[in-house]
Amino acid sequence: MPGALQGLRVIELAGLGPAPFCAMLLADHGADVVRIERPGAGGALGLPPKYDVAARGRRTLALDLREPASVGQVLELVAQADVLIEGFRPGVMERLGLAPEVCLARQPRLVYGRMTGWGQHGPLAHAAGHDINYIALAGALHAIGREGQAPVPPLNYVGDYGGGAMLLAFGVLAALFEAQRSGRGQVVDAAMTDGAALLSAMFYGLHAAGAWGGPRGANLLDSGAHFYDTYRCADGKYVAVGAIEPQFHAELLQRLGLEAAEFKGQHDARRWPAYKARLAAVFASRSRAEWCALLEGSDACFAPVLDWDEAPRHPHNVARGTFVEVDGVVQPAPAPRLQGTPAAPPRASQPPLTDAASVLRDWAGGAGAGSYNPPA
Repeated sequence: MPGALQGLRVIELAGLGPAPFCAMLLADHGADVVRIERPGAGGALGLPPKYDVAARGRRTLALDLREPASVGQVLELVAQADVLIEGFRPGVMERLGLAPEVCLARQPRLVYGRMTGWGQHGPLAHAAGHDINYIALAGALHAIGREGQAPVPPLNYVGDYGGGAMLLAFGVLAALFEAQRSGRGQVVDAAMTDGAALLSAMFYGLHAAGAWGGPRGANLLDSGAHFYDTYRCADGKYVAVGAIEPQFHAELLQRLGLEAAEFKGQHDARRWPAYKARLAAVFASRSRAEWCALLEGSDACFAPVLDWDEAPRHPHNVARGTFVEVDGVVQPAPAPRLQGTPAAPPRASQPPLTDAASVLRDWAGGAGAGSYNPPA
């Protein structure tokens, strides 16, 4: 099956981080995504295309948008497109002649997705920044780290990908759903500050209720609790436990050979440091493989902490096909899994084309602009 988004036509103005990841999500599920990047850009990573996993599954056009002729080609594509995604600072698309009102005049049903860090308006809208800055402003970064230590940047998962790309994809699909009813497109303003704040919704609620008021690293899910943390094993590798519920906590203790009476008051935060020291000593007594043999697959809420090479080889990931190999590059498979219209195996990113003629011919032979409807 070609995927649930077969027939969806998407233009992606190439950039870094969240916009390409959003385009990848759409392409994984069957959308025809055309990526536009400047000539000689060499891809987002400066590596051979097959290693640019976030650029997989779509054609690339090399167009210099400083040239009026290239802008004209983009507008020809816009007239046949359902979605446009861009990740520039506010005002850049306007200066290029590709402002939302210009594109919507060409294609009234167009969903115009805008991905920025700070949003399209506000005092910081035109400032430079990266994931770490956006999640700091949203309050998310403050919460991540060990007690008494500095906040720890969680790679760029929270801002770029969770609060950025995935919420942009959600906004684009929501706007497409509305356009099917009204016949009108619209602008989707996706800001990583907004998204990182939204991802923190539960924690803002807990904070307001007085249930998340301790310092960083001293709360339920931030490594404060002995039953929700990582532990070093005898071989220097790590395991993760998340035995929050009483029955799972009891099973963890039982399998570790510990007496429940030794861990009275599971949720008494005053006791957590002592309990954590006890668990650390126990986990340090055996290798990670030994703990996996004893705990994995049980209700102790346990998993080994795997590295980039180990994770694709784990039996559970192998059984589910969580990772695939494309042109010799091991990478995550498309997700989530749709039973009726599963995603096709991803294709590696290809070297860019030099003009839009082939894409325009393909799109001109299709059902027509703004005609996307989900497969029956």
